[in-house]
Amino acid sequence: MSRIECSTQVLRNHWRPSPWALLPALLATTMMAACGRDSAPATAAPQPVPVHMVKVEPRSVPIRFTVPGQVEGSKEVEVRARVSGILQKQFYKEGDAVRTGAPLFGIDRAPFEVALAQARGQLAQAAAQTEQAQRESTRLKPLVDERAVSRKEYDDATSTRQLADAAMQQAQAAVRQAELNLSYTAVNAPVSGITGRAEHSVGSLITTDANGSLLTKINQLSPIWVRFSLAESDLAKIPGGRVGRSGSPTDVQIAFADGTPYAGKGRLNFAATAIDTKLGTQQLRAEFDNPREELLPGQYVKVSIDAGQRNNVFLVPQSAVVQTEKTNLVFVVDGQSNAKSVVVQTGDWIGTDWVILSGLNAGDRVIVDNLLKVRPGTPVVEAPAAAPAAGSASGPAK
Repeated sequence: MSRIECSTQVLRNHWRPSPWALLPALLATTMMAACGRDSAPATAAPQPVPVHMVKVEPRSVPIRFTVPGQVEGSKEVEVRARVSGILQKQFYKEGDAVRTGAPLFGIDRAPFEVALAQARGQLAQAAAQTEQAQRESTRLKPLVDERAVSRKEYDDATSTRQLADAAMQQAQAAVRQAELNLSYTAVNAPVSGITGRAEHSVGSLITTDANGSLLTKINQLSPIWVRFSLAESDLAKIPGGRVGRSGSPTDVQIAFADGTPYAGKGRLNFAATAIDTKLGTQQLRAEFDNPREELLPGQYVKVSIDAGQRNNVFLVPQSAVVQTEKTNLVFVVDGQSNAKSVVVQTGDWIGTDWVILSGLNAGDRVIVDNLLKVRPGTPVVEAPAAAPAAGSASGPAK
């Protein structure tokens, strides 16, 4: 053993601290232990979270869809010229409402008046020839019986009379055609409705081909039609897989582009019997009364259609549904007044409520607010109902 190690061992064996020297250290240790006991948090039961809840019961709700639609006139008629000629008059103002038979345009009558006069002259000529042939046939009939003339002469006279009768019929038809063409120079409204833009100006040459005969269009606005369609994914929610005119009544409502609802309700008047293979939709059409002409052809609207009912579903406020990346869930209150998360299958929205197709049972109490403080197993207590705002009985202080 070295000298240093020997000295250290001697000090360890012979040095003993005095009890009074250890007293400050003991006092400090005791104070620290007491301070630690005072600062340690006391374990306490968590406070219940106040929440509002609703008790759900199964019910029936309408199957409702909201889709875009477009307005069209119940009758959209193209007014076309049926004879060629110079357009001489326009009797209406573009956009005016007209009734059936109202005059719209006038085409130059002079050429057709001449054609009618010619047809009547030919009719008079044919009538004269017919009378002459009839007289000749009547004169030869007794002579052939007496053998004063040959049978051939009488047969020739009879044939001449028959040819004259045929020419008479042709002349009569020509007169009727000329009268008809003359009447076509006055173009009248075929239906009641709202007139469109005039396609030709007064003085233009009107022809009867597809490009030159169109004069204007008339749209019948009351009743008016709205066309729309439902996708196959929507049709799958409907009993039977499609919308039909027969069966349960179908309620159709529309709203303008700004969300303002249209006052009248529509009636489904057409439902395609086949699915459009290109678009995967069923084409539908509804009819609306339009007495004030608020709806105009070409206008886009929002169509809401009720297509039956879905039974045994639940309605919960939208605020009660928690949406995650994989699923939707709600919190219900169990028998120990603790929150419990339940995975649910959601349907459509009805107003401010969400349709729950599965996951809930009758009588479940669903938590509808304060969800940021709620976790599975969190104790909850029903919060008092919010008091309605008290209206001021007196006016403002003066």
